[in-house]
Amino acid sequence: MSKKVLVVDDDPDIITFNVSILEENGYTAITAQNGEEGLKKIREEKPELVILDVLMPKQSGIRLYRELKTDKTLEKIRVIILSGIAKKSFLKSQKALTEFGGEQVPEPEVYLEKPVEAKELAQAVRNLIS
Repeated sequence: MSKKVLVVDDDPDIITFNVSILEENGYTAITAQNGEEGLKKIREEKPELVILDVLMPKQSGIRLYRELKTDKTLEKIRVIILSGIAKKSFLKSQKALTEFGGEQVPEPEVYLEKPVEAKELAQAVRNLIS
């Protein structure tokens, strides 16, 4: 049985690109279009890895990442952040949420900026869940 990877992104073209890479490399791809839907799918499907965009409607990837890393039942799920915003900006947003009374969260294991090369994404997925 292949390992499940959840792609959370609001851009249909990015979802298609990511799903293609995952399926070509033998993974089962699941998709969600925002953080709210992503959290629901994480709880239902229990993926090994989440490829997460940062800026999305409803619930952002910033908040979903924080939720994943502070929920004891979800914190072991590996995460690749794949975003059009710089890693420095993402880390500042996490620091700001911590300062407003949130729990401190670790930096993402992998942070890739869009556009990403197919080989780079496939290698990052392999490195995290092989």
